[in-house]
Order: sequence, then structure tokens, then C-alpha cells
Amino acid sequence: MPRIIKSGLIQMSLPITEGEGTIEEIKDAMLKKHLPYIDEAGKNGVQILCLQEIFNTPYFCPGQDMKWYASAESVPGPTTEFLQEYARKYQMVLIVPVYEKEQPGVLYNTAAVIDADGTYLGKYRKNHIPHTSGFWEKFFFKPGNMGYPVFQTKYAKVGVYICYDRHFPEGARALGLNGAEIVYNPSATVAGLSQYLWKLEQPAHAVANGYFMGCINRVGTEKPWNLGQFYGTSYFVNPRGELFKIASENDDELLIAEFDLDMIDEVRSTWQFFRDRRPESYDDLLDY
Repeated sequence: MPRIIKSGLIQMSLPITEGEGTIEEIKDAMLKKHLPYIDEAGKNGVQILCLQEIFNTPYFCPGQDMKWYASAESVPGPTTEFLQEYARKYQMVLIVPVYEKEQPGVLYNTAAVIDADGTYLGKYRKNHIPHTSGFWEKFFFKPGNMGYPVFQTKYAKVGVYICYDRHFPEGARALGLNGAEIVYNPSATVAGLSQYLWKLEQPAHAVANGYFMGCINRVGTEKPWNLGQFYGTSYFVNPRGELFKIASENDDELLIAEFDLDMIDEVRSTWQFFRDRRPESYDDLLDY
């Protein structure tokens, strides 16, 4: 019997930004802007919905202003607990990326995973943290310390890989070996070199590991940082590396796709990349 999944991705521009409201007003405006899209997903029978990287704030990392520490919250915490009610209401798995405060001065770029009955299943903390002009993330986030967990949800085994993580095949492989059937990559990335890589790396992960991916990118520009144009183009890709549903470059959008998880077994039985691994030959990778 086919295992059909209906999944959704929300790409969103910022309604108000720094100078137009307090940090709490900005977070509240972004959450409220998402809610009609979350309702739309639920009413359309979406089973698994993923939001973009630090979905309820700007992408503040182009600057070095520590005021944004105040936007961090516990996970689980107020935002995840609020959205647990939506998960219960629609019987919809929610992946909720937020800025996490574990304790004062210990902050992570995190995604909470909520099951379809509203149960908080756990979280993934972004492991790879860039520190370069325009992406000063090490001022704001510690590297993740929870490995590459896979969450057994009501509908599928789900993994999360956040934004810059996508440049590293090692974690993508770990998610596959840990049993992921769908990997979601919530991101905030602007036009330039990464726009070319956007449609290159994640299909490669999907092929190399034989799973589906849902890849989310925000849209618009954000003041006062003016890092560039967030180019959207959220998409779903299957284990053959085929992009089968793609969102626009500029619009706020709920992207919905249906796909059959049985394709995973079909592809893996043909491309035996897990079977033919040689882990005993990879020890030197840890020496570099």
C-alpha cells in the first residue's frame, strides 16, 4: 500500500523590522503573519509542515548587535507551546525553527519537532555555524551538541538540517543512516553563489542517502542589514534528485506537495549506496 505524504513549506518575508517595532513586536508580527498559512496548510490536509530558519525574527546575523539575544527563548517554550495547539487542531506535524536560549549566554539555532497530536518530540540544533562577512552567526549561536537526531512522527521518520548545514555531506549522511525518510532544511540565504548551490547540494544529499528533502528559504529584503535578496525558491526533491515542486522567488507562499515514501525503498534497492559503504576506510576523515 503506498505511503503517501502531504507536506508543506512556508516561505515568508518580514512584515516589520528593526526600527519599526520592538523585538517582541517584530516576533509577534511574524508569528501572526504565519498563522493564516498554517491554518491553510491544516485545512488542506498537510501532514508535515516546516517553517523557515528562525522563522519569527529577521535574519539578524549580518550585524553584530547583541540586542537580538533578547529574541531567544527556551525550547520547548512559548512559541513551541503555542504551536502545539495548531498541531493538535490539524493533526499536523510541525517543524518550528526558533532562536533558543538554553541558559544566559548559551544560545542555539534550533528547530523543535512537534508530533501530530501536539507532543513535543525533541529538537535539532544547527551544527555548522558560519562566521564570515554578512553571516556573523558565531556572535549569536553556539554549534549544536545533539548530533543528528531522527524523529518518529505519526507519518514519517523526519530529520532536520538547518541552512549552512547543507554544505556538509557528513551530517546529511548521518541523518540517512539514522533512518530519516524526509529531511527538512529551513534556511535564510540570499542571491549570489549560494543560489547556484541551492539547487545542487540538496538534491545531491537526497540521491546519496535515498530520502526526500523539503528545502525552505525566506523571501524579501530586511533592513537595516540589507544583506541582499532572500530568493525563496523553496522546493521538494525526491530520492532520485528530481525537484518536483518549487515555490516562487519573491512571494510569501505555502508550498504543498504529495509524494510516496515507497520510492525510498525502490531507489535504495537500485542504488545501493548504504550497502556498498566502506566505513572501515573512512577513519582518516577524522584526522583532518
